[in-house]
Amino acid sequence: MSTLKGKVAVVTGGARDIGRSISVALAKEGAKVVVNYYNSESAANETVDQIKSFSGEAIAVKADVSNLDDIKELKAKTVEAYGEKIDILVNNAGGLFARKTLQEFDEPFYNLVMDVNFKGTVFVMQAFEPLMGSGGSIINLSSQAARDGGGGGSSLYASSKGAVTTFSRSMSKELGPKGIRVNAVCPGLIGTKFHDDFTKDEVREMVAGKTPLRREGQADEVADLVVYLASDKSSFITGANYDINGGLAFS
Repeated sequence: MSTLKGKVAVVTGGARDIGRSISVALAKEGAKVVVNYYNSESAANETVDQIKSFSGEAIAVKADVSNLDDIKELKAKTVEAYGEKIDILVNNAGGLFARKTLQEFDEPFYNLVMDVNFKGTVFVMQAFEPLMGSGGSIINLSSQAARDGGGGGSSLYASSKGAVTTFSRSMSKELGPKGIRVNAVCPGLIGTKFHDDFTKDEVREMVAGKTPLRREGQADEVADLVVYLASDKSSFITGANYDINGGLAFS
């Protein structure tokens, strides 16, 4: 039985890697999915095609989540396609962009990291929360970096994800009386293009070797957790930050 049949989900950064896995997993459980992207148009269309291949429903919508006008457009196109109510919001869009030390930061780099990772989460939630009612679920993608400060040159990324973690807890208190749950997922080393681009092979091997399960995680494993948090099976869970890192770090 599909656990999300008839529900509408919005997934920011939903075109590839973890975002694609989340979009597809939600659709397989019956949700109609808005796949948000910014630079990854072809990947977004591939994700939508994959969903349609098993008779799922999805649309791709371009929007820069750090831009408030783009967020308004994302909301408008969601309403146009699926109506005035959504049930699931997944704030997955984010990025490291580059590894830089304190002395290498400049203001544009600071703004880029904080705006995409934190500002986007805040204002996408602000835009879509009025469309959510009791039973709604918001899942924000944080990171293991929010817990341990991240690897070399990722301090701004780690800090932005720490803000996501704290904001998720705050919003669980604010939105709980409306019946809207807010949780965060904190992935560790997941085999994605993110680490292909920013983590050296020897570092990945070292981290995987230290992990109790002795491997990297997979995007589909993160998606399975998100589906659980989106569903009524987690109906009494809010304000939680779920570690998914093979046991490498935990609270």
